[in-house]
Amino acid sequence: MTTSSRTLGDLFDTFQREAFRLETLDDYSKSGNVDAYHAFLAGEPQPDDYNAGWVEELRSHTGKGKRVYRVHILRRPLTDYLRFELGWGYQKNMSGGEEFFILDVTDRPNPLQGVPDFWLFDSESVAVMNYDGAGKYRGSEVLSSERTAEFAGHRDAALTHAEPFTEWWAEYGA
Repeated sequence: MTTSSRTLGDLFDTFQREAFRLETLDDYSKSGNVDAYHAFLAGEPQPDDYNAGWVEELRSHTGKGKRVYRVHILRRPLTDYLRFELGWGYQKNMSGGEEFFILDVTDRPNPLQGVPDFWLFDSESVAVMNYDGAGKYRGSEVLSSERTAEFAGHRDAALTHAEPFTEWWAEYGA
């Protein structure tokens, strides 16, 4: 697999129109916000400054008319981690302008089985996110441009089968 010398951070710094994320795991608890996750599990209230850095990053993009959005492929019942991510993370990130969609595969086949987590920027650059079996982030790999159309197709398929998060959450949220 040919990769670029660019990094995920470079792609975030330089995208012009849109950044799309596909999430496929039901547990990212080893990948950041570990203390917040434990606070959530303990029943503590969400801190006012939860995810403040990411919300600020989002606003820096969405305030310029750029779109940041994601689809999460999941299955019910939700894991504790997904209840945390959707209940705390998605709700907070929406205040920065990020859009969320859910592809619920509880009662149907996953149309993207085997597709990894990734970011797609401006339909031109792809960064595959690598995680270990416990959901710990192991880094990203920016792919060569020959793979971009493949991942744009994954994005389009995900969006075709997904529904807006707010509608899904109103029906299934905790």
